[in-house]
Amino acid sequence: MTINMRRSAVFAIAIGALVGFPLFSGPTLGGAPPSTTGAPAGASKHVGESIEHAKGAADHGKQGHADVCVKHAQEALKHAQAAGMKNPHLDEGIKHVKEAIEHGKAGHADACTEHADAAVMHLSEVK
Repeated sequence: MTINMRRSAVFAIAIGALVGFPLFSGPTLGGAPPSTTGAPAGASKHVGESIEHAKGAADHGKQGHADVCVKHAQEALKHAQAAGMKNPHLDEGIKHVKEAIEHGKAGHADACTEHADAAVMHLSEVK
């Protein structure tokens, strides 16, 4: 009877160690944080959305659709600004998106395209 109790106790301790160890390691007890870049949560999602809209702006600009280029560039700008992080590539991307908007509103689809492409290049470098 005592051997069965010891065996059960050892088994319970082993299971507890196997289950408990992962629960008390990692970010909850001072392990590596989920994001080591210092970026706010969701920043990478916003940057990704900004890239997609900047690509859309460039695509429509290449087709000569300056008005649609502007709409996509405005969406790209919203997402880039919502990323809320300090990064020189993000800053340059925002500058180019603003230029794309300005040129697109003037009806210059070619310049809108050039700046949207430059924005994609810079935004893609944001880490």
